[in-house]
Amino acid sequence: MTTFKSFGARADVEAIIVERGAVRTDVPVLQPADPFLDTAGEELRRRIFLTQSETGQAMCLRPEFTIPVCRLHVDQASDAARYGYVGTVFRQRQNGASEFLQAGIEDIGHSDVMAADARSLADARTCVAALNLQANFETLLGDQAVFDAVLKALGIPAGWRLQLTHAFGDDGALNAALEKLAQPAKMPNLPEDLQAALDAGNVADAEALVHSHLIDASLANAGGRGAPEITSRLMAQLQVAKSAPDAGKLETLRQFLGLRVSLNNATSELEAFEANNGLDIAGAVADFAKRNAALVEAGLDLASITYDASFGRPLDYYSGLVFELRTAGGTVIAGGGRYDRLLSLLGAPSPINGVGFSLWLDRIAEAQS
Repeated sequence: MTTFKSFGARADVEAIIVERGAVRTDVPVLQPADPFLDTAGEELRRRIFLTQSETGQAMCLRPEFTIPVCRLHVDQASDAARYGYVGTVFRQRQNGASEFLQAGIEDIGHSDVMAADARSLADARTCVAALNLQANFETLLGDQAVFDAVLKALGIPAGWRLQLTHAFGDDGALNAALEKLAQPAKMPNLPEDLQAALDAGNVADAEALVHSHLIDASLANAGGRGAPEITSRLMAQLQVAKSAPDAGKLETLRQFLGLRVSLNNATSELEAFEANNGLDIAGAVADFAKRNAALVEAGLDLASITYDASFGRPLDYYSGLVFELRTAGGTVIAGGGRYDRLLSLLGAPSPINGVGFSLWLDRIAEAQS
């Protein structure tokens, strides 16, 4: 295996990637902006470098490699493939330059999901270890599928599940969503006949009653919102008030999010959580255990990996495993995960599995110094 004290020579990093069985791949620096904005959200807009093509299409300097590589795979209609890359990406960051090197491997289309997950994490650790950081990084692992299973088992309504899923991986946003759930919207004091119509879901009667009460209050011609809009807002507010989960379910969810244990103990901890709270997350836990077995088969020591139930990525396309490698000081030097939803979002005619990781080479260089 190639070893070296510095990745000053880009060819050294490329050699490590190729040694992991990936095909060296490159994609254009200038990329269509919409795939990034559509999948990562509008908050990405302020962090990327945007321009326009001659035809007016929104373009950007590539902010990362995963989406361009997945688009390449979709366009080529390839069989299962492993893509390796080393190149410059462009993204504004709070700390560090906005132009920096990334390397990584994307493993797309392989049907053995557990083996591909295990290989991705093993490859990431091997690549970092080859940079002589083997004694100076920790591995953090999360699982989007387990989080989703807990939300479903708790009976969290679909609308709230969507909000929590969007926030998963962003501690601030997730805590804010939980606080919002704990303080659901309250209905205003309404006339009994109007409240009864709303409770029955009778929109026509409710709208007629709103109109009547507006006339009685001499507000019908006062401008502003009319009866249809007011009725619609009241119905939406009632739905939110009715669908908020009780305090016990939220406390159970917070208990789950507080799980942080060595990966070799994580399956038993999840099984205990399931039993103690009377939930059914057996399918997700079984898959979690299968992946752990695949990690062991790939030569990884589970005791060297930390499972954090609250660790995820606030991107809709992540569907299972997520992981990061961090220095002792908490700097992320590599990260990856499973993104089975992404290729369909990018135009694949049928679902395609995908998992991969990226190395933050500038941060690794700093950790070496």
